[in-house]
Amino acid sequence: MKFRHLIATTGMAAAFAATTAGAQTLVYCSEGSPEGFDPALYTSGTTFDASSHTVYNQLVEFETGTTNVVPGLAESYEASEDGLSYTFTLRSDVQFHANDSFTPSRPLNADDVIFTFERQMDEENPFHTYAGSWEYFNAMGMGELIESIEKVDDMTVRFNLTRPEAPFIANLAMDFASIMSKEYADAMMEAGTPEMINQAPIGTGPFTFQDYQTDAVIRYAANENYWEEGLPKVENLVFAITPDASVRLQRLQAGECHVMPYPNPADVESIRSNGDLELLEQEGLNVGYLAFNTTQEPFDNPDVRRAVNLAIDRDAIIDVVFQGTGRVAKNPIPPTMWSYNDAVEDYPHDPEQARQLLEEAGVSDLSMKVWAMPVQRPYNPNARRMAELIQEDLSEVGISVEIVSYEWGEYLERSSAEDRDGAVLLGWTGDNGDPDNFLSVLLGCDAVGGANRAQWCHEPFNELVAEAKTLTDQDERAALYEEAQVIFKEQAPWVTIAHSTVFMPVRAEVQDYIVHPLGGHIFDQVSLSQ
Repeated sequence: MKFRHLIATTGMAAAFAATTAGAQTLVYCSEGSPEGFDPALYTSGTTFDASSHTVYNQLVEFETGTTNVVPGLAESYEASEDGLSYTFTLRSDVQFHANDSFTPSRPLNADDVIFTFERQMDEENPFHTYAGSWEYFNAMGMGELIESIEKVDDMTVRFNLTRPEAPFIANLAMDFASIMSKEYADAMMEAGTPEMINQAPIGTGPFTFQDYQTDAVIRYAANENYWEEGLPKVENLVFAITPDASVRLQRLQAGECHVMPYPNPADVESIRSNGDLELLEQEGLNVGYLAFNTTQEPFDNPDVRRAVNLAIDRDAIIDVVFQGTGRVAKNPIPPTMWSYNDAVEDYPHDPEQARQLLEEAGVSDLSMKVWAMPVQRPYNPNARRMAELIQEDLSEVGISVEIVSYEWGEYLERSSAEDRDGAVLLGWTGDNGDPDNFLSVLLGCDAVGGANRAQWCHEPFNELVAEAKTLTDQDERAALYEEAQVIFKEQAPWVTIAHSTVFMPVRAEVQDYIVHPLGGHIFDQVSLSQ
């Protein structure tokens, strides 16, 4: 694949013109750079927007704007009566993309599906360690769940499970389950460049990857052979990487881009009143939090964690950082999700009680780090300012805070380390509409060293969430999840901070953009009015 060097200039509006010789070009001012283009290696929505939502498909997919699972690369599937096997029938004649280094010799078949998952679960697979770890796959315990994957025939694949798993189908619609080309992977391995599948992606999705200038621009072209008739609706898609929200808004207003995420809360009303723009909004399926490292002293003591919870004024954070676009979080799942336990009693802002707990725990002159994200996310519009407010609050109870940060990819990698020092600001937007996606993926024992940034493995909690996902009755599952939320609050591995409203400003000429409850930015159905 040839990577053309792209130069950002003051003439960006001309370079990103809405039409070029009659070809519609949709420009998305994204908030950050992808970590790579193999979505199974990562957990960041920024990366998924640039990879799984553009270049790839999954066996089943979420209908844009809902959490409903619909057919994807599998035109149908059937579950066994005991819930221990799922058989998928693939669509015929689905074509993979091509690039300067690779032209596929065949359509999608069962070998591609098996390769996609076996590389994540089989330590002997040559791609198992080619570029990093499989954070989602491991955090969800998929390796223990999937007993085997068998090729029934070229167009039929069967997953055999070790136990029933209620969210299994929804899990296969997630980004980590994007179907890869085994033929492309094998060709790159033979060429001695296996990393190219993460740098020059080949998928079956609505857009084909063209080139990427690091931290500046990603370019895509419409997949002319896309299996879903009539999509995509634009000929070209450009990600103009623009980390600063104020600059994103300036570019949107100037017509240099058509869609931008995560406006500054202070700009929401001015966007709403701008006749050239439309402000889309939806209550987010998200949570923002501060995660302790519960394996490190003194945060291995729940009383110290409770003290920090009591010391932080979350109402002030909502007022200053979110400016009316969020609400205080008390549980690790959002209140719009089934099984949310509203009976849980939250921690009040009580510095005096915080000081008392610290004294009883024998903790004095405590110094700690608070990690602040370098990018805006739907659950945290300004992590640096949030960290500063936390720093002020903790100083009042005798805790000295140093604020640290790193480049986004490095931040995500470093923050997952089991020996990480300090507490990390992060958050989550639901991937599949199931409570398991929060409680197990973020707080289960399998996720320690990965998505479980608190490094918290608490068996009473873990047993509840592990049992819940083996049940088929939603009421029975909900009762277990409600009990798990009580334990979470008592043990306090996080300070739960906020759930936010998601705002998406778009230009008036943008047609059919849908705010997705699972947080992704999806452009295959979007067009521009002339």
